[in-house]
Amino acid sequence: MLRYRIGRCLDAVAAPIRRILPHHAHREIDMVNGHVFSNVVRYSIPLILSGMLQLLYNMADVIVVGKFENPEAVAAVGATSSLITLMVNLFIGLSVGTSVLVAQFTGAGKYREVQDTVHTSITLSLVMGVLVGIFGLLMSHTFLVWMGTPESILAGSVSYFRIYFLGSIPFVLYNICVGILQSVGDSRHPLYYLMISSVVNILLDLLFVAGFKMGVGSAAAATAISQLVSAALCFIRLCRTDDVYRVTLRDIRFDIPMLGKIIRNGLPAGCQNSIIAFANVIVQTNINAFGEIAVAGQGVYAKIEGFGFLPITCFAMALTTFISQNLGAGEYDRAKKGARFGILCSMAIAEIIGLAIFLGAPFLMWLFDRNPDVIASGVGRAQADCLFYFLLA
Repeated sequence: MLRYRIGRCLDAVAAPIRRILPHHAHREIDMVNGHVFSNVVRYSIPLILSGMLQLLYNMADVIVVGKFENPEAVAAVGATSSLITLMVNLFIGLSVGTSVLVAQFTGAGKYREVQDTVHTSITLSLVMGVLVGIFGLLMSHTFLVWMGTPESILAGSVSYFRIYFLGSIPFVLYNICVGILQSVGDSRHPLYYLMISSVVNILLDLLFVAGFKMGVGSAAAATAISQLVSAALCFIRLCRTDDVYRVTLRDIRFDIPMLGKIIRNGLPAGCQNSIIAFANVIVQTNINAFGEIAVAGQGVYAKIEGFGFLPITCFAMALTTFISQNLGAGEYDRAKKGARFGILCSMAIAEIIGLAIFLGAPFLMWLFDRNPDVIASGVGRAQADCLFYFLLA
């Protein structure tokens, strides 16, 4: 009865969101049948919307703190961005490992293996969430000191970092659950749940920071609570579905052979994701030497920069599902066609967004912080990066 009522509540909340999406977005997409280009694009649209929401979700802390606190508070949040990204990206790779395996087994019709992958991944997410949380709590001060974080913002940065990692379990669980849903062609439910949690995050940011004046740490608390909401919604969805990827609580445990496969597929993806993040940690360490204004400017730009990578990331996620399902089903020509289409689209859209950031950097920075020095610092980095990427292209 409780599960039924929860389901009715979720359906009621999602109903207005369904109306703004195309009708075909209401179904899971069959990647091994139908038009190649149409399937990839239809699947990518909710992913791109979800990615934009995820970025706006993370930007909410900077925007609210920038409007209602001083530049030191903005710098305190910005100083943690690159380090949080580095820590998180490695574990997001585990969700990629899950997605690849579930998609391949689904395409091949190996449903027992799908069940083993799903339950092993859920177990792994819980264990890794605990480990990441403990690591973040214990090492936050040490890492920020190693990075040369200015003394004037160190306390605020440590507070934000530690509270953020209190939400490690729901964060890792959410990414694993989303990986499972997306691997079977369902990119709409993660979008619905992210919309709900984004609203929760913004409201809590305003309540904690603007209303109660609880400081920088409260912005991280708002993020952690909203991550818990999105993780709970995704997990309930997996428990309520009647499909082969359904989660059964009593079956949540490690299947050792499947655990090895998940790590072998996910660890390289996590390391690849972390390479750029590690480089940004080195860059952030050098930026910290220039003081809190530079830290604030670069922290704001880091949020904007995420939009430049968004289409590439979303198409990569779409192609991971498409190619994995078709390889599992033995449809090798379809996999090649999807790969070529996705690469071309990613390159074209990334160039367009890069140009938009280059031209619109002053306005985009102004949306976050009105301090002229902070804006100038961020605009300089934004335009230099865009020129560098254009030359590489």
